[in-house]
Amino acid sequence: MNFRELAGQVFSSMMAHKMRSFLTMFGIIWGIASVIILVGLGIGFNRDQKQRMRTIGVDLAIIWGGRTSAQAGGYAAGREIELSIDDAKAIRDEAYLIKTVSPEHIRPVPEVSEFNAANRPVRGVWPSYQTFRSLKVSDGRLMTQEDEDQAKRVVILGVEAARQLYPGKPAVGATLTMNGWPYTVIGVLEKKKQNGSYGSGPDNTQLFVPYSAMVRDFPRTSNRPGIFRGWLNDIVVEVADPEQHEAAIAQVYQILGRRHHFDPQDKDALMIWDTLQGAKLSARIFNVMTLFFGAVATMTLLLGGIGVMNIMLVSVTERINEIGIRLAFGARPQDIRRQFLLEAVLLCMIGGLLGLSVGYACARVVPSALGWPVEFNERMALMAIACSSLIGIVFGLLPAERAARLDPAQLLRSG
Repeated sequence: MNFRELAGQVFSSMMAHKMRSFLTMFGIIWGIASVIILVGLGIGFNRDQKQRMRTIGVDLAIIWGGRTSAQAGGYAAGREIELSIDDAKAIRDEAYLIKTVSPEHIRPVPEVSEFNAANRPVRGVWPSYQTFRSLKVSDGRLMTQEDEDQAKRVVILGVEAARQLYPGKPAVGATLTMNGWPYTVIGVLEKKKQNGSYGSGPDNTQLFVPYSAMVRDFPRTSNRPGIFRGWLNDIVVEVADPEQHEAAIAQVYQILGRRHHFDPQDKDALMIWDTLQGAKLSARIFNVMTLFFGAVATMTLLLGGIGVMNIMLVSVTERINEIGIRLAFGARPQDIRRQFLLEAVLLCMIGGLLGLSVGYACARVVPSALGWPVEFNERMALMAIACSSLIGIVFGLLPAERAARLDPAQLLRSG
């Protein structure tokens, strides 16, 4: 019996038992759809988290002063380390493993526009900060080195700050009075999807000015010991080569350790938020979550395969007369085996295609309906079809073998 005749018999049998065929396929449909949706959710959440991390910056380290935990150079342990603009300049000039650096001087400042008033945080930074912190404008321009060198009174608004200070009005080109000083709005940032932040909050809520203008117009004043001219909230650095990330951070410890007289091995002397390590930890968490989702979906698919086997075994029992007649008229046991195996494979493949369609539809509907990111790609589609075919072979072998081993004389006698 050739393949065309065999396939014709299989399709005839499937059409003669439509409900049974659908119930057989349902477990595979559900299993394949579950694999696509759950694994796609894991991959999608991982990708979305990486994109949100990029809004803070890629390969960055944010450095704050800490408190020494060891004696060094005749200085007692327990000293507070306060960072200054000279520290930022030393890192910029000496740390060859650091690509770019920027100081951050942050404080809330009263802001008054012709439409509204606010008291939002202002960040004084170098122009390089805008690139490695992924600041992009939806309107206007970013700060330039000329703005920094000449201490120009220019300001960039986060999207929420612009919405409060200039509700429904164009902000670029307007004059914003900040602590009594007139600043020109040169740009409004694009809205960021930002999960995390540091310092004074998400970038959408902030205002950004040249560092030189900020320390001239808004110098930090405080009765707290350690606040001095040139004092910084933190220093942000971008590593030149991610493969040498740890060496670059060690270089920063060396430079600041020499300047502040602490042991470079004293990790408590500085507080560092390392976005690369954070990204690795986040990726590890989401990879484990994806594996868990995949395991749950795979178990669902295996249960569907067991359902296929059970229904095919029932089908063998119901079709004993048919099998006996075919064997009596010259059909070989391998023909019977191939027929039932092909039927199981086709049922699973059709179920896999329908499950793929359901999974694809859900991958398109879920993000728009619930806002959950679901990743779908061609590799997942190929894996789904391959898995459904494999399940048809594995779980169709037992019913096919059982049908092939039946004795035609006994079948006709019992029929």
